[in-house]
Amino acid sequence: MNPTRRTVLIAGATAALLPSLPVAAAPRPKAAALQPYACYWYPDSLPSGTPGTGITWRSLKSWRPADDADLAFNAATVPLAPRFTPTPANTTARAGQARIQSLVSFGPTAANPSQGSATADCYALTHWAYIDELVFWGGSSGEGLILAPNAPIVDAAHRHGVPVLGNVFLPPVAYGGQLQWTRDLVQKDATGRYPLAERLVAVAAAYGFDGWFVNAETSGGNAALGADMLGFLRELKTLARANGQRVTWYDSMTVNGSVSWQGALNSQNEAFFQAADSMFVDFRWTAAKLTSSGQRAGQLGRDRYELWAGVDVEANGWNSSVNWDAIVPRDKAHVVSVGFYRPEWTRNHLPADGRGPGEFHAADDRFWTGRSLDPSRPDGADSWRAPAVSVADRSTVASVPFGSVFNTGHGLRWFEDGEVTSDVPWNHLGLQDRLPSRRWVVHTDGQRPAVTFDFEDAWRGGSSVLVDGALDRPAVVDVYATRLPITADTVVELTHRTDAGHVTVELAVATAEPSTPGATPPYTYFPVNSGSAWQTSTVRLTGLTGTAHAIGVRLTATDGPVTWRLGGIAVRDAPETPAAPTALRITAASDGDLRFAWTPAPAPAPAPGNEVMASATRHHTLHRLLPDGTRRFLGGTCQRAFFVGGLRPEQGEREARFELRAVGELYTTSAPATVTHTW
Repeated sequence: MNPTRRTVLIAGATAALLPSLPVAAAPRPKAAALQPYACYWYPDSLPSGTPGTGITWRSLKSWRPADDADLAFNAATVPLAPRFTPTPANTTARAGQARIQSLVSFGPTAANPSQGSATADCYALTHWAYIDELVFWGGSSGEGLILAPNAPIVDAAHRHGVPVLGNVFLPPVAYGGQLQWTRDLVQKDATGRYPLAERLVAVAAAYGFDGWFVNAETSGGNAALGADMLGFLRELKTLARANGQRVTWYDSMTVNGSVSWQGALNSQNEAFFQAADSMFVDFRWTAAKLTSSGQRAGQLGRDRYELWAGVDVEANGWNSSVNWDAIVPRDKAHVVSVGFYRPEWTRNHLPADGRGPGEFHAADDRFWTGRSLDPSRPDGADSWRAPAVSVADRSTVASVPFGSVFNTGHGLRWFEDGEVTSDVPWNHLGLQDRLPSRRWVVHTDGQRPAVTFDFEDAWRGGSSVLVDGALDRPAVVDVYATRLPITADTVVELTHRTDAGHVTVELAVATAEPSTPGATPPYTYFPVNSGSAWQTSTVRLTGLTGTAHAIGVRLTATDGPVTWRLGGIAVRDAPETPAAPTALRITAASDGDLRFAWTPAPAPAPAPGNEVMASATRHHTLHRLLPDGTRRFLGGTCQRAFFVGGLRPEQGEREARFELRAVGELYTTSAPATVTHTW
């Protein structure tokens, strides 16, 4: 593909879609001298000529992890969390049937920063509860065809139990594709093995993601090339499975080596489906094709829900015309699964001057939850069948300690203990918390308040939960679906604040599932002090035993309307503090651009009788200690290295002082590791 054109999977879809696809690429930012970027490659041979500004041409065949100077910035560290499925939030959402795959372009192929950037304007995906597989979509003929996902995206997805696939994109000839690149990918060595299959698995292992989406759309092949692709895919799946990875195939190349999008599982692509873990069915599907595809999968001994029916939302989002009954009918079993193509429309369709984080999340909630903005109350007249209407949500909140400050992974400023420690907008999805899966379920007999993530004020990070409304009757907000064991020592800490009106606050904890889908969990309520300043209330779960299945809050107005914030929640048996990192050092410096590295501390076992437990590190935060004694937040990361660009000396400052702290699951922080930089 020409690098000035958008990368498109849908190049193989209906001709009517093609004219709207090419768009001018955004100007590339001037790269900082030491700025690390997400990695991308060609299979082997490189294009002729010279790469454009900010583009580096690399060969995957020659890649070795030991040669990658940016590996520490790009390797994800959060393991894939197990998930459970609570009782559905409504009577139409189903567990164990259709799943959702999401193909997302988070940024450009080249010059895509490894660890976030200084803007809140990003696709900060938070509705992980409905997603079973995320594909890091991208690639172009002028930049690179094989993409490894940014570490922050993988860390956020893994925290919510979602695997992330890198992308192998062999573009259509119309978009610059060269058949040689397909041949490069499926080349064999002297022993008949496929060396790039091994290399792809090694890349995913080194960078900490979960496998590959393979999209071969370059036409001109023959039966021999089709046979080589099939052999390559089989070997890739075998190696991937041995390493806990997975492979998804796109319905493009057929067994005879030609590119012909089927829109179905049939004899032309069945062998590729059998050689992969799942297949994205091209947009040409019809109701009849999907029905026959599901039946054919069953005849092969495969799960019909391993077929993702492509749903293109790049251009029209929730206004897209979709035959939902062909995929997820209301009155019978789901037919196949859903494959969303480019749901980052929820960000991209907003005007540039109205694309703040609040506007983005309002749009994203509309896409994933539906027009009602409450998954327990679907709007039956809404033509957009949002995922929450059909697919049961999942959660990973199943162990103690658990903590959240409702950080969505981006913000307009950074808060610590309710105070601003940086007024620079930012994004870094690796800092995203495990977020509520049902946004937002409210149980009330009266007027429903609005519940949103708010970015104007927070306890920690960049956001808090804001509840705003008349509250003419008590309202219970479901916050988390959980499987948390309760002991005699278990407490729940709520950090909250009342901004307007007067409200009685109660912690709600349920030790069983609701009686039916959509019903209120059988909560027990505990009083919580409330006031107009940030406060942390510690609630002991007296009288409860077993397992907490749901946690929420009940708000009763004594004087309204009410505006109330929830800034943090923690569930623990004992206080925990992480150990400090060591060996903080500056590994490279150039004109105010610095690279930091350190050694994270292992979590030691607690000393006998010590009531303060040591905890594992959730992430690290880096601050600059200013001459006046204040601390300025520079950034945070789950990695063992961090880049900061554009630093300058303060007036009269001869050396800059930096502090790095470990942050635990409960948001307690370690003692600092320090380092200085002489100007």
